Amino acid sequence: MHPASERAASAASGKKPHNHDLDPAFPIHRGGKIELRPTVRVRDNAGLALAYTPGVGRVSQAIAADESLSWEYTWRSNSILIVTDGTAVLGLGDIGPVAALPVMEGKSLLFKEFGNIDCVPICLATTDVDEIIDTVVRIAPAYGGINLEDISAPRCFEIERRLQDRLDIPVFHDDQHGTAVVVTAALANAAILTGKDLPNLRVVISGAGAAGVAVTNMLLASGVGDIVVCDRAGAISRDRADLTEVKADLALRTNRDGFHGSLFDAIRGADVFIGVSSGTVPEAVIATMAPDAIVFALANPHPEVHPDVAHAAGAAIVATGRSDFPNQINNVLAFPGIFRGALDVGATKITEGMKLAAAEAIAKLVAGDLSPECIVPDPFHAHLSSSVAEAVAAAAVAEGVTRTS
Repeated sequence: MHPASERAASAASGKKPHNHDLDPAFPIHRGGKIELRPTVRVRDNAGLALAYTPGVGRVSQAIAADESLSWEYTWRSNSILIVTDGTAVLGLGDIGPVAALPVMEGKSLLFKEFGNIDCVPICLATTDVDEIIDTVVRIAPAYGGINLEDISAPRCFEIERRLQDRLDIPVFHDDQHGTAVVVTAALANAAILTGKDLPNLRVVISGAGAAGVAVTNMLLASGVGDIVVCDRAGAISRDRADLTEVKADLALRTNRDGFHGSLFDAIRGADVFIGVSSGTVPEAVIATMAPDAIVFALANPHPEVHPDVAHAAGAAIVATGRSDFPNQINNVLAFPGIFRGALDVGATKITEGMKLAAAEAIAKLVAGDLSPECIVPDPFHAHLSSSVAEAVAAAAVAEGVTRTS
């Protein structure tokens, strides 16, 4: 649409036109944020004969005879495919595959900057589970891993599970597991600062979508004793008749006291509140938490409770998903190092043990600087990705989930 027509359309609809030239986010996105570059240069016929025909034919023949050679003589060992259908993008929801592309480019950029991993973003024009799975399986031979991104729950659970069953490379839904890894690291450090033991913590999680389920699973695996997960209808418990299969499974493993009631009721007396869904939690509700409460308000761009409000209500430690407050719970702390470690040892999957190893590595990076305003490292910490990668690689080898094991 011509700019003048766009302005007229906006005026007719009552929407204020957005001046892209005045928004500093737009210039760095112009033309996209990623590109492909060669790793070798072809400057003469001799080089052309090696990089392409006839030389490339000999390499292809060797791989046809022994497919494992593809990990050495192609880019597979350092490349991943980022896949979305655009149904759960950031906090924007279902905005479609084209509108999701800037986010996928951004993810590719972060993989390269922090993990030196090459990525190809794929935005699929389908939300059908079978079609997504079949499409990814068909193009997976060119990659060493699959990063699923911004796919809505509950479809994301099935897509990840079925893809991992069909592929011998890691399949990782970052909205689930990246968030869970960083939350687990942050909570371990927050517990140290407040003198609380993980087995004795009472944690309330707002949201039973992709992130909420994964966070719950990881916290249980890390030793947290009591977790109450709440959805829009309140606390998830075994006797609720409206639960999906995923939520029914959660109910079997959480809410050990069979609590019934709303999110606000559940927060009363809790040691930890973790928000991974939209909504607002008032100051008066935070004030009902246990002494030295821990609040992770991770909704973006608007946290469930503003950090200043949470502190005023008595919270000892507060984290958000935003970079303009201390303690940013950001997936970038996890996913570049997790995939770097997995690729380095030829992992065929990413296990719970590998994720826990990543969380422990992240937590240890700030051990010497631990404070209420520093429970996780800065994304630009010099040793972040390498420390996570080493821990993940070691866990993969120990668990025997590498191609050479």
